[in-house]
Amino acid sequence: MSAVIVDGLRKHYGPLHAVDGVSFTVAEGEVFALLGPNGAGKTTVVEILEGHRDRDGGAVSVLGLDPATGGRAYRERIGIVLQEAGFEEEFTVAELVRLYAGFYPHPRRPDEVIEQVGLADKQDARVRTLSGGQKRRLDLALGLVGRPELLFLDEPTTGFDPSARHRAWELIDGLRALGTTILLTTHYMDEAQHLADRVAVLRQGRLVAVGAPDTLGGSGRGSVLSFQLPEGTTPADLPVLSGTVEAHGAAVAVRTGQPARDMHTLTGWALERGAELTSLTLSRPSLEDVYLDLIEEAGGRSGPLPGPGAACGPATGKAPVTEDTPAPGRRS
Repeated sequence: MSAVIVDGLRKHYGPLHAVDGVSFTVAEGEVFALLGPNGAGKTTVVEILEGHRDRDGGAVSVLGLDPATGGRAYRERIGIVLQEAGFEEEFTVAELVRLYAGFYPHPRRPDEVIEQVGLADKQDARVRTLSGGQKRRLDLALGLVGRPELLFLDEPTTGFDPSARHRAWELIDGLRALGTTILLTTHYMDEAQHLADRVAVLRQGRLVAVGAPDTLGGSGRGSVLSFQLPEGTTPADLPVLSGTVEAHGAAVAVRTGQPARDMHTLTGWALERGAELTSLTLSRPSLEDVYLDLIEEAGGRSGPLPGPGAACGPATGKAPVTEDTPAPGRRS
């Protein structure tokens, strides 16, 4: 079943079409990542799903409820971890987590959550004494303590050192194993690659692509065959390949949508010559490679959105600051 259903979602701010007919679903227990450059519409979409911002068109269902009218019954079933959050700094960590636990009908044990996010040694410390990374972990604890069915994670590991990032990833993997649905926004492509079952790419308020990180964009994007030319040969000596050949001295890269076929052709050609293809490797494009290609293609295909949407500006995809300004009522 679907935990989130978004159908033709629209939101505008005057002449700016921040969200322009976006549709996607998120399955129960899935980790779903929203990716896109600044101003792409991610924050607006998430705030509508959280119930913090009204939509101008389309239909939205989250956990079977409309976030705009779900009220307390809806808010008790979700958790929110913002990119930046403000705290009452004179509280201790334990006091603040206990306070938030009291907002929910079936919370998790505060000490258990504090341990889980790696703040057990700071539970009696006042919030004002915490480092930036420790405050980020506290924000994660506040999002988890209500035992949410759906957790919104907005840039959850910003400010984390590499060790803390990997601990956070393990925590998110554990929540997925427990059946928690997670909607993630992140600028870290390795984070999306590691955590997300599926990703959606937004640009200028429109959906560019949706799919699993390893298959996003389809096989047409191509794998890359890399090797060193055998001594005494040039790129002109290579057999006919289905992919595009790029040569830099003796180093050759073949971008191909038919890697098995081109690998067979190349190795057969080398065997006939009694030569070796040294440093022969086959690699798939990373999620970051595919993401950048998708954003560039979307910009080249449409440029600034026509009509009112042209306010989004040039192909950078950056929108006015109002699009990413948190809505009133969000903890910030």
